[in-house]
Amino acid sequence: MGTLGSKVVAITGASSGIGAATALELAGRGAAVVLGARRTDRLDTLAARIRAEGGRAEVLAVDVTRRADVEELVALAVDRFGRLDVLVGNAGVARTAPVADLDVDDWNAMIDVNLRGVLHGIAAALPVFRRQGCGHFVTTVSTSGLKIVPTQAVYAGTKNAVRTLLEALRQESTDGVLRTTSVSPGFVHTELVDHIEDPGRRAQAQEAMATLGIGADAVARAIAFAIEQPDDVEIGEITIRPARQG
Repeated sequence: MGTLGSKVVAITGASSGIGAATALELAGRGAAVVLGARRTDRLDTLAARIRAEGGRAEVLAVDVTRRADVEELVALAVDRFGRLDVLVGNAGVARTAPVADLDVDDWNAMIDVNLRGVLHGIAAALPVFRRQGCGHFVTTVSTSGLKIVPTQAVYAGTKNAVRTLLEALRQESTDGVLRTTSVSPGFVHTELVDHIEDPGRRAQAQEAMATLGIGADAVARAIAFAIEQPDDVEIGEITIRPARQG
């Protein structure tokens, strides 16, 4: 069954990038994976691959800005597999621009997905974890919150808000029931920067990704490492970046 044969893991933002790589990595180690994202065609293809390789996978259309969607994802895991051990909160959006551009719609999008989406996940899964007596939140943050640079103020702000949230939740949960892990990737080959609206900034970000980026599977292995630890061991923070990233 592999090293994670007893685990049931739900993953948001699972249709591409880090989320898809994590689904493949964890399923390959024996975990049952419940995949949520808006692009269900990609989820179906991913789940078919996992099943063809002998794994277990379920899919659901999920928009993390909708609390009910995340609740349904958690419920699907429990209904199909009897429990939920880990929620990997990976859904995220990045919009870069100077604050003075006043891109309020983009600000709201990042707040809704990057922060509110994580809160929706906590609200959905925490009661299940408490009822079971164990559970693990693994959340994708970013090195953008560790090294603040121009044009990333709001994006970095949402990621640092999540980092703060998880640390506070950890301190509120030292009874051994709950574990939290923040994973901060640097440049990784994903579609994240492809949605930056300004063509110049998008091209610059894409070039950096192409030049420096590591594979999403590297982050997936780090996530698997945190999940594989014994229940009394918590990997609170992981920073994973290209060796050449400044």
